[in-house]
Amino acid sequence: MECDNKSGQHVMILERVTLCTGFLLAGLTVNPSLADVSVSDKNAPLGSIAGEMTALLGIEKQLLKRLPNPTLSATALGPKAEDLTRPKPLDYTEVWLASQPVPQGDASWQCLTEAIYFEARGESLKGQFAVAEVILNRVDSPLYPGSVCGVVKQRGGGGCQFSYVCDGRADRMRENEASDRAARIARAMLDGEPRLLTEGATHFHTLSVNPGWSKRFAKTAAIGAHVFYRQPGANG
Repeated sequence: MECDNKSGQHVMILERVTLCTGFLLAGLTVNPSLADVSVSDKNAPLGSIAGEMTALLGIEKQLLKRLPNPTLSATALGPKAEDLTRPKPLDYTEVWLASQPVPQGDASWQCLTEAIYFEARGESLKGQFAVAEVILNRVDSPLYPGSVCGVVKQRGGGGCQFSYVCDGRADRMRENEASDRAARIARAMLDGEPRLLTEGATHFHTLSVNPGWSKRFAKTAAIGAHVFYRQPGANG
């Protein structure tokens, strides 16, 4: 089979090297039940095997010579240690989230976890990450308290900034899977994962309502059942 690019050729070479090595190993593996049987018509079968080994090693050497030095070096050395330990980039998938360390943290982590859970647990992963972005954007803004818990529990205007805080219900996260997901999202965002979804949004509302501020603030994103906005001057 012919390959029309260098990458394909390198793969073919490695496959041929592997095949040759496999033949070599097969030649050295002897079935005990056939130990006294020789496939040679001479009285020195080991000499024949040695010759075949030499020929195969010669072929392998020639094939390896055709590999570029970077490819050969990478194949010989394997992946670098830092590549094995470097965290995978955020990709908003369950697989990525499950690959993160078991979440734990301080009061800020607990407050952010609860906010994600109660405000967005029915949303997609992106929808939940987006709510976390809003809270952290407020923390960074001079217009809001400078801590996660301060932002989440802020009151004013006869109510709360986040409805679950003032709904009169006990803030117990009863859905284990949803609470674990929220905890992992909170941990990832507090650890510095980039805010890529809402363009600095400081507000959001569900599609079922239309608050007055939505006419004055810049709309930045719509994710699932939430629409996101950035308050003028929120970025300092």
